Amino acid sequence: MLPLLFSNPYAFILFFGGLIIAIGIHEAAHCYMADHLGDPTPRALGRLTLNPLAHLDPLGTIVILVTGAFGWGKPSPFDPYNLKNPRSDTAKIALAGPVSNILLAVLLSFLFRLFSPPYALSTILYSLISLNINLALFNLIPLPPLDGSKIFLIRSPLLTNPQTSYFILILLIATGLIGTILFPISNFLLQILV
Repeated sequence: MLPLLFSNPYAFILFFGGLIIAIGIHEAAHCYMADHLGDPTPRALGRLTLNPLAHLDPLGTIVILVTGAFGWGKPSPFDPYNLKNPRSDTAKIALAGPVSNILLAVLLSFLFRLFSPPYALSTILYSLISLNINLALFNLIPLPPLDGSKIFLIRSPLLTNPQTSYFILILLIATGLIGTILFPISNFLLQILV
């Protein structure tokens, strides 16, 4: 699907817009959940917004464009000391991002089925559904700084060391192992949705 998107400038613009919105919604979901749980940090820093520009990380966006599936936004700020139950609330804040991408994928799949769009539009919708599923699954990997490390409360010194976890992530992406792990799950979810 991606080669077609990159060969058609209009399709690419729509896909890139959808990508920016997906990242913005993901990071905004973290911020709204933190605010809901009593932490004013995102609001004070101007991150309690659906404006995607407030949540974009330039390098993470480039990585998504290059890989077509994996990348990241600007980390959502929150202070665990403002939370009533820091451990469980941190997991809820982390989970809000991937859940928002799955919900967005479901919404796009309804549009995909409802309108039976022309081929070009259906290709864009399919690619955005796939992108949101892959963003959710990638962020569920239990390695810092990804959401999965907070959701599954990983405490291993090996995996919580930032240098080690970044090295493992880069190795997984560079060798293609991450696709081997995630794409079967992604394809299964895609078959259900579209």
